[in-house]
Amino acid sequence: MKAVAPQTGTLIDPFGRAVTYLRVSVTDRCDFRCRYCMDEHVAFLPRRDILSLEEIDRIAGAFIRLGVTKIRLTGGEPLVRRDVMWLIERLGRRVHDGALAELTLTTNGSQLARHAAALAAAGVRRINVSLDTLDAQKFAHITRRGRLRQVLDGIAAAKDAGLHVKINTVALKEFNEDELPGLIAWAHERGFAITLIETMPMGEVGADRADQYLPLSVVRERLEKRWTLDREEFSTGGPSRYWRVAETDGRLGFITPLSAHFCDACNRVRLTATGQLFMCLGQNDKADLRAVLRAGAGDAELEGAIRAAIARKPKGHEFAISRHRIGGKMPRTMNVTGG
Repeated sequence: MKAVAPQTGTLIDPFGRAVTYLRVSVTDRCDFRCRYCMDEHVAFLPRRDILSLEEIDRIAGAFIRLGVTKIRLTGGEPLVRRDVMWLIERLGRRVHDGALAELTLTTNGSQLARHAAALAAAGVRRINVSLDTLDAQKFAHITRRGRLRQVLDGIAAAKDAGLHVKINTVALKEFNEDELPGLIAWAHERGFAITLIETMPMGEVGADRADQYLPLSVVRERLEKRWTLDREEFSTGGPSRYWRVAETDGRLGFITPLSAHFCDACNRVRLTATGQLFMCLGQNDKADLRAVLRAGAGDAELEGAIRAAIARKPKGHEFAISRHRIGGKMPRTMNVTGG
């Protein structure tokens, strides 16, 4: 990979943090209906409200010119969007020419068997795959319509294609908490890192978040009775804090939006499928970049809108929990915001 070319500008927020990481939701649609992510009968957005792939590419280009070096494509499920490989190949060229250091993807794995080889050829080197259980019946329950074998086959295809796979597991009280050691062992046996994530209060999902919430501080205490966890300074530029499991020699991450905030070194912003730029996952302030584009803005005006938005980036999110009550809930769901 070529060295990243010098940038024409740097996005610095009011707290001196350089914004170098853009997460882009390419669609709100998904072929699963995970119980902690969305309601079973979710109404997806009309197509006219969704950014075109060309619009996403143009916004991404502006961010790259302003100093962003990492882009992650999310959804919904990004690989269900028609012609999404066109966008991935366009962004992949910027990896190959050194303008972008890394292009990554978060996926539920359902479409990986079909796309893994093309992703690797386009310039994607790492992917995150959501996987909350290895029990087929429980998987069908938590996703409402997913098939575990399809996802496992997709993960195997990704590994065969040379993609570095990281497993993302949402820790859910009384659902998968007894499975977590087995999931970690399974991932490490295959050479995959794994990150555990606390449930986040994003939108209405037909369930009480407090009933789902499992503090990862409790999980870590349990794991430390089984294994030796050594703190690592490794970072992928995201909110995970990493440990090395001595007995498996595998990497284990924790994302703790409720039990321990991860905002101090935040370097990322999120672009929704509708072109709304959220400077913080746990805040409602946003900038409407779709409106800027569709008003006929030139590159300078688009970049100015981005700079103005970064100047409003807050110090941290508002997620909180006390006495079994979760606060700071956002009205938008993760499939719209970008997982």
